[in-house]
Amino acid sequence: MKNPVGTSFDDFLNEQLRDPEIKAEYDALTPRYELIKAIIAARTEQGITQTELARRVGTKQNNISRFESGAHMPTLDFAGKVAAALGKELHISLR
Repeated sequence: MKNPVGTSFDDFLNEQLRDPEIKAEYDALTPRYELIKAIIAARTEQGITQTELARRVGTKQNNISRFESGAHMPTLDFAGKVAAALGKELHISLR
């Protein structure tokens, strides 16, 4: 999809990632957003609302919303509880 000035998001992103500082920050955030995408995918595949997930985790819906939006980086304990509430395991690896 093109934006009004004719540049696709992928083109824009690729151009921005040529800047080493931007690339470093993007790479640093990648694990965070991979976790968020995995949680959202698991929740939606199971047909679970944020409210239901929050109930299972023992937290408030707005905490799930902030986590899924990327506005809040959870502790590993919280991420593990969310994963468990979805019937999943949280695995972390160093590469």
